[in-house]
Amino acid sequence: MAFSGIRVLDLSALAPGPYATMLLGDFGADVLVIEAVPKSETTPERARTAAHFALGRNKRSLRLNLKAPEGLEVFRQLAKRADVVLEGFRPGVVRRLGIDYETLRVDNPRLVYCSLSGYGQDGPYSQMAGHDINYAAIGGVLGMTGSAGASPSVPMNFLADYAGGGLMAAFSIAAALFARENTGKGQYVDIAMSDGAMSLMSKLVGLYEETGVVPKPGRHRLNGLMPYYDTYECRDGGYLAVGPLEDRFYRNLCRALGLDELADHQHDESRREEIREAFRRRFGEKTRDEWFAELGDADACVTPVLSLEEAMSDEHNVHRGMVAEVEHPELGRLREVGVAPKLSETPGTVRSAPYAPGQHTDEVLQELGYSAERIASLRESRVVG
Repeated sequence: MAFSGIRVLDLSALAPGPYATMLLGDFGADVLVIEAVPKSETTPERARTAAHFALGRNKRSLRLNLKAPEGLEVFRQLAKRADVVLEGFRPGVVRRLGIDYETLRVDNPRLVYCSLSGYGQDGPYSQMAGHDINYAAIGGVLGMTGSAGASPSVPMNFLADYAGGGLMAAFSIAAALFARENTGKGQYVDIAMSDGAMSLMSKLVGLYEETGVVPKPGRHRLNGLMPYYDTYECRDGGYLAVGPLEDRFYRNLCRALGLDELADHQHDESRREEIREAFRRRFGEKTRDEWFAELGDADACVTPVLSLEEAMSDEHNVHRGMVAEVEHPELGRLREVGVAPKLSETPGTVRSAPYAPGQHTDEVLQELGYSAERIASLRESRVVG
């Protein structure tokens, strides 16, 4: 597989880091998640749900107390053998723990060390707390969402957490590993989710520089200004996503809807609201699925707006392998999102179910050469769990 033989230590907890290492694990990396040891044997476990385990496939888990000297020694031994360390702490925490890049690279100069945080390791905002909505806001993304004259829309945490954070981290780690093949050296990777969110707007920034026009909510052709790039409610309350940007697709749509008189007026500003109202009226005459059955082959860029439940059973998504099933020891059979990139020679796969916390502790310590007696002693002193 593409990352066969690559060892990854995952110190992250919130979604962006685990998503990044899931992508690496899907393509063969040996991902070891380092989790905290419960404070005592009576500490209640937090609920382990399908949502919690969703990013845990193709990984192993070790519970380790990094604040204990013996725990720190275990981690440093693992880091000597690792290719990648990914951490998601607030800037400065790993240095206080003694597991920062400068410390670990002394014994492993080939190490690729990725720090994934909200605002990066430096800058005026680096110590601020935040979440996806904040990073998207600082990056300028949130300011162009929603309808004209309304408050910005609040999207799910795809933009900054998953795209700007997890995807950017996985890509950057892959780039650093590729560079290592030429230089023989590892390097430090600083990923800020606010940077990643802003990076997604590269073309829009170019457009702004060219025209001086700020793409405000509902004022750009891709965020609601144009009637031919919008969503429309159907008779049953379902919605269609309509996006025929090109002239030929727009004409195809108008003809399929019986609105031939509008086919040559796509860019006529004086008729914009007339076109929108005509689309609203026409789409309201049939159900969402009736329209998709009629327009799906019209070459008009029309699709149904599916709920998550519907997306998980949609025939195209199933055909593309985007719905996978795994058997979890605690939760039984679970459906998961499949592997998105399709590589012909080194494809990604879902090879193992999401881990249980600490499931592989003994296995990992044995690989480091620890005896059964030593492992039992570390468990008793709650250095591992």
